[in-house]
Amino acid sequence: MWVWEKLSAAKWLDAWEDRFHGDPRFVVHVLKGGRTLRVEVFRDTRGEAEAIVERFGGRVRKLKDVDWQKPQPPPPPIKIRDRFLVTQQEEDLEALVAGHPGREVISIPPEMAFGTGDHATTSTCLRLLVDIGRRRRGAWSCADLGCGTGVLSVVAAKLGADPVFACDFDPFAVTVTERNAARNGTPGITVEELDVLKWEPGRRYDVVVANLFSSVLIEAFPVIAKLLGPGGDLVLSGILADQAWEVFEAAAGRGLGFPQVIRKGKWVTARGGWMEDLVGTAEG
Repeated sequence: MWVWEKLSAAKWLDAWEDRFHGDPRFVVHVLKGGRTLRVEVFRDTRGEAEAIVERFGGRVRKLKDVDWQKPQPPPPPIKIRDRFLVTQQEEDLEALVAGHPGREVISIPPEMAFGTGDHATTSTCLRLLVDIGRRRRGAWSCADLGCGTGVLSVVAAKLGADPVFACDFDPFAVTVTERNAARNGTPGITVEELDVLKWEPGRRYDVVVANLFSSVLIEAFPVIAKLLGPGGDLVLSGILADQAWEVFEAAAGRGLGFPQVIRKGKWVTARGGWMEDLVGTAEG
């Protein structure tokens, strides 16, 4: 058994928890004084641990004489309305299909990219996407900013979005998204590695989903405003509840509003669009 470890400022706790969410071998220790964390991830081989070093720095050490428990089975699948079942399983999917008639199974194995479906931000975005897909008629396009595992793009494509564009700053997330798109029968998704804060979009989209940290969202609104088409739906998440007002103020400065705000634990997800299009939209 090998362990990757790194010291980090305590302010990055949420970022580490999000990055390794769903990984049963991820551990965080709050050191004395509360200002520093020691982040650890346990792996069976040195190569797996070194792969984390390549992305996040830190160091790897070997554990001796440790009776580490066997890998845990994947968590239960997530039901997304009455339409999808999102699972971390890669095998025996036929049994899931048989046990959940009427639902389409989406397989998103846990990797070092965010978005296996069971995090509050991702699952809420997925449910809102289903709502949007059911309301829209005819062809519609979708852009997924900060795609992570690509689960939002996969769902959008299965709901009929075409084209679907996904992007992430992390090249590993781009690779994972491409892999999950092929795995789930949606290879037509366009995936690019780019910095959304420096991006000049070449077109507008009917639906834009951005599951990013609050600080990134605030800086990204000038780009999002260029990206969202007239009458478009905008879904934001990755917002901590105590930072939501700051995010919504920045959005309002670009003419964007959010009549639907959902809080799950410490996380907030919002659905809205152009303020001029939201007259008469019910709050919820």
